[in-house]
Amino acid sequence: MGTAQLLLRRASFLLTPSPPLRRNPVLSPLFQVRAAMAADATSQFQKIQIQREDTTFDAYVVGKENAPGVVVLQEWWGVDYEVKNHAIHISQIGDGYRALIPDLYRGKVALEVAEAQHLMDGLDWQGAIKDIQSSVKWLKENGSSKVGVTGYCMGGALAIASGVLVPEVDAVVAFYGTPSSELADPSKAQAPIQAHFGELDSFVGFADVTAAKSLEEKLKSAGVSHEVHIYPGCSHAFMNASPEALERRKGMGLNDENQGAIDLAWSRFSTWMGRFL
Repeated sequence: MGTAQLLLRRASFLLTPSPPLRRNPVLSPLFQVRAAMAADATSQFQKIQIQREDTTFDAYVVGKENAPGVVVLQEWWGVDYEVKNHAIHISQIGDGYRALIPDLYRGKVALEVAEAQHLMDGLDWQGAIKDIQSSVKWLKENGSSKVGVTGYCMGGALAIASGVLVPEVDAVVAFYGTPSSELADPSKAQAPIQAHFGELDSFVGFADVTAAKSLEEKLKSAGVSHEVHIYPGCSHAFMNASPEALERRKGMGLNDENQGAIDLAWSRFSTWMGRFL
């Protein structure tokens, strides 16, 4: 069983189809909202292309040049408005970071759960690690002396894996995701890892409390510099707080909203990246 299939089995609660979205922008105000949000976020980014081996992929960069870099990894939806919101926020933390989002899906973005499942199921996970490594190298070759990696859900798992498999990574902050044993063993991490989980997360074995405590034990026993934080009353994807993201979460049965937890997590993110970058 591949990494994507393992992740999907652990996340079976998310596979209940959400209400279908109409695709005609004339008929669907929701579609227009999505498009407007995406356009507004995209306008703040520089779109670049990064070469690795025999392929090229797009990436989106925001923040001041020569600042420490942070590679920001998408959820299973793709490079959508919410991961761009996170990257913009990161670029403005403290004295500023240069945030880079690699497009792991090569331009594809899901609007519905079934689409997201299909895209993640088809992801080349080893190729994604290579994309991350190339993104880290691009930042270091373009003014960032140190580079961290952060990610959400699928991206959180990849962020931890990059701390194991990509020696150029200087720090990791992962949100509600852990890699399968097939992808990476956290006890072999080369970078310091901070991880955030919701107490009510139902991604069994991937992002629930059991997965969080298992990750913490592996990092502790291996002597890896780490912090693992669990947020009471929070479920999966609790960092997604835009109106559109809240609507999408509610459509998946995730009804919690906790701005205090979000602020605390960002504060911890800032302290961790500031310490190591």
